[in-house]
Amino acid sequence: MDVDCRNILVVDDEAKIIEVVKSYLESRGFTVFCALDAAGAFDIFESERIALVILDLMLPDMPGEEICAVIRRKSRVPIIMLTARVEEEDMLKGLAIGADDYVTKPFSLKELSARVEAALRRSVEYSLPVGSRLVFGGGDLEIDFGKRSVVRGKREASLTPNEFRILEVLVKSPNKVFTRDQLIDCALGGEFDGFPRAIDSHIKNIRQKLEDNPKNPAYILTIHGVGYRFGGTGEK
Repeated sequence: MDVDCRNILVVDDEAKIIEVVKSYLESRGFTVFCALDAAGAFDIFESERIALVILDLMLPDMPGEEICAVIRRKSRVPIIMLTARVEEEDMLKGLAIGADDYVTKPFSLKELSARVEAALRRSVEYSLPVGSRLVFGGGDLEIDFGKRSVVRGKREASLTPNEFRILEVLVKSPNKVFTRDQLIDCALGGEFDGFPRAIDSHIKNIRQKLEDNPKNPAYILTIHGVGYRFGGTGEK
């Protein structure tokens, strides 16, 4: 992502919500594009450099989860879901298809802005030396931290910003077992305000993208009753 890009796409069918969110985020230095439905959202996303999407789950022409899935197939930009649903399973479902965070209605504009800033910080490249790169499994898995890219079996694996951060934390301490809470602290930051089980959804997504057999993983290992650790051995 272009670190100087401050373009936010807000998608909600309630004009009043769009109006107040747009006004507040613009006062914080963002450029805000707005859409009332999925069709408008896709048009803007294709034509503008969007750094982050704020997406309502309940839209007239397409569920927010489907919009999220379409965007995630082509982009890693952070996606923050807006929802009136507070059930844990609904939130985990959204995370499983690539959402980065949830804000429940009604919400404070200050909280939403803080979530936006946190998500953008997490999506920016780390200040690692160019060429900081590790290879595992005889070239089967290649992680370039400078470029924030992951190649699995000669094909790029499109990880979301949060997925990449979780993978990076695990890879950089391969002998350490991380609890869910530790992964939240180390990878997602103190601003994270979701359920610890959200980590399980992110781990499931990473395994789907990196493992030959996600149910019998070679890289992202479950240490039962404790948490997760990385199982690969770096070659360079």
